[in-house]
Amino acid sequence: MSDTGSLNLLRFSDPKIKTLHLTWFAFFLTFAVWFAHAPLLSSIQLSLSLTDAQIRALLILNVAITIPARIVVGMLVDKYGPRIIYACLLIISAFLCIGFAFATTYTSLAIFRFLLGFVGAGFVIGIRLVSEWFPAHQVGTAEGIYGGWGNFGSAAAAMLLPTIALMYGGDDGWRYAIASVGVVCGLYGLVFYKYARNTPKGSIYFKPKKTGAMEVTSWGDLWLLIAMNIPMYLALGILAWRLSPAGVNLFDESWMYIFLGVLVVLFIFQTQQTWRINADHLREGVPEMQKYSFKQVGILNVAYFATFGSELAVVSMLPLFFLQTFEGLTPVTAGLLASGFAFMNLVSRPMGGWFSDKFGRRRSMLVLIAGLAVGYFLMGLIDSYWWIPLAVLVTMACSFFVQAGEGAVFSMIPLIKRSMTGQIAGMAGAYGNVGAVVYLTVLSFVSYSTFFFVIAASALVGLVAIVFLDNPKGHITEVLPDGTVHTIDVGHK
Repeated sequence: MSDTGSLNLLRFSDPKIKTLHLTWFAFFLTFAVWFAHAPLLSSIQLSLSLTDAQIRALLILNVAITIPARIVVGMLVDKYGPRIIYACLLIISAFLCIGFAFATTYTSLAIFRFLLGFVGAGFVIGIRLVSEWFPAHQVGTAEGIYGGWGNFGSAAAAMLLPTIALMYGGDDGWRYAIASVGVVCGLYGLVFYKYARNTPKGSIYFKPKKTGAMEVTSWGDLWLLIAMNIPMYLALGILAWRLSPAGVNLFDESWMYIFLGVLVVLFIFQTQQTWRINADHLREGVPEMQKYSFKQVGILNVAYFATFGSELAVVSMLPLFFLQTFEGLTPVTAGLLASGFAFMNLVSRPMGGWFSDKFGRRRSMLVLIAGLAVGYFLMGLIDSYWWIPLAVLVTMACSFFVQAGEGAVFSMIPLIKRSMTGQIAGMAGAYGNVGAVVYLTVLSFVSYSTFFFVIAASALVGLVAIVFLDNPKGHITEVLPDGTVHTIDVGHK
């Protein structure tokens, strides 16, 4: 294979290609399960006589637990390996999906929707698995294919589930459609466990020495890690506020204060854990060859905040934006015009990974985040006087840079510290969700154009951060418990 990162995706006899296909389809199913409700919300609302506020609450609940889930699942993957964790996640999610499908009260519907946010952590698992199978000069392309094709699960659910519900027919057609996705997800969990392997034959699966918090290798990095945890708790606090009477009124104000209090306690506990895990080995001093720069992780978190965070936010508001901006559009037409944004995932994210493999990690990210900022600035200029095809073209061009930027971020994450790839991916993934919460909260206070301008401005902050990013070069070192030293090539070829 060539050094540019090109892959023969039809060569199923190659174990790493087989693993890539096994893994992206697992991710595809997690997103199909996670967003199976979205195209059927009108049927769900009619079936259970739900108010608009209750529907909005379901949408918020759907992403609430994903932020902490990605952190926790990242730790589990690094400790136990992707094979068992992905299989378990698929099977557990299947039961939650079926439970949601057959819920008969709003309370049970809301509980299952909240718990299904857990499935959004599936993405993190495959990042570690794919990184185990592909060399540094191909890992960006492979991770891009994994992320882009897997992400398409939500679009596939939107296209197929209304038709499947109609095929089942009757008032409960939506229930059987959603349950069908759950059944497929559970069965695939068994398939994945049977055929997937954590590493190529003869390779070592490196694990962190301790679990419970991310390990860092300098005191400065320890303080940076603690600081980087704060925005995640603030985002969860915003979600609690949006579910209170100030938002969709799912529960009263006293419950909001209880949740905020719990978040404060959890932050204190996590900070203590982080200190406990790191203090001893930092006092002893970390050997130079085992060090890594947590600054790299922090910068990639900020980049993913702007890329995936904005994608999640924009995908959820774009149909309404088109409907309210251009006269004469039907909801169906507006939805089709907006779907181009998510559709780009199939090619954009793999292209971002390939671009990163071929032209360098830092340079690629600078170009793609700059393109994202320009794209959102242009989207902020769209109004009712624009020619609709031009508006759609600008939207799709912007989405290319957004999703290619995501591919570039995750082309680099496996090259920082192999034994903690799950945790690093989990934190970056969580920051994507934090970005979505922040951007959607901004949208609740400002106009559509201001919303796009805010994203563009925040992307410029990410651009400044990326200037300080270091290109991976040479090798990273992993040390086994018996003292054996292994080096992994991460240099750009």
